[in-house]
Amino acid sequence: MQQEPMRSPANQEPNQEPNQEILGGNDSDFLLTPAQEAAMLATYGTDNDDSRFELQDSDADEQDSKQDKSLDQNQDLKATQKTDKTAFNNNYVGYMDLFADKHTVMKYLDAHQGWFRRCAHPFKADPIGETGYAMGVGKVGAIGFQVDARVGLDLLPPDANSVYCIITIPIPNQLPQGYEVDFQAEMRLEEKTLDLQAGQQVGQNVIMTSIEWDLNITVSLQFPPFIQRLSQDMLQKTGDGVLGFVVKRVSKSLTAKVQDDFHKTHEIKVPKQIKLRK
Repeated sequence: MQQEPMRSPANQEPNQEPNQEILGGNDSDFLLTPAQEAAMLATYGTDNDDSRFELQDSDADEQDSKQDKSLDQNQDLKATQKTDKTAFNNNYVGYMDLFADKHTVMKYLDAHQGWFRRCAHPFKADPIGETGYAMGVGKVGAIGFQVDARVGLDLLPPDANSVYCIITIPIPNQLPQGYEVDFQAEMRLEEKTLDLQAGQQVGQNVIMTSIEWDLNITVSLQFPPFIQRLSQDMLQKTGDGVLGFVVKRVSKSLTAKVQDDFHKTHEIKVPKQIKLRK
């Protein structure tokens, strides 16, 4: 839920995607292996030009004034490490075709209480009120750091133009997790009449509804000091890559299951000559 201009690396074709094989085989496993972490270290290194991340040499002879200055810098570093977050972003554009008219598709989408949780499997989706869900994708991490990733999503009803939006909402009673998620998605529907060639007609007025949606997600993470000593280039590229892979895998899984669930629940058999995007 495929690729458009301004896509991030994780939205490329498999043979072009540097992070396609980063993660484990399970849908809810998003952790770098030691070998993959070593490759990242070799590529990006651990040096950092930012003086905030330089280790102090305890054997160096320094003047009293320099020692005082170093102490002040260390105190500033501790304060910075408590508050600074590193932001990672991913933009994803996806498509899904459903073999039905727009009205039927909208009725299905509006009744998400009946399909969202089963289509989200193996990812957890616990209800929040009437239109919200606490979506969990399991452990996500790399280079010795991981989080149990969860985000609160509100599936808003369509507007006057039949545009659906999904936005971030707080998860009730969840303690601070050291990360923040800003999730903004928009989904647009277009009804189409299929133009089949002579001899391939499967019925009059064959109608399909095409769904195009785009997602912009930003995740801000508070890293421990040992992670902050890594090069900013490595940290940013690794984080962007892992986020992009998670978005792509979850999106593709959800899209395929929603498409299959829709046709099964409506007892719709898609003719072989019609290829639906997903």
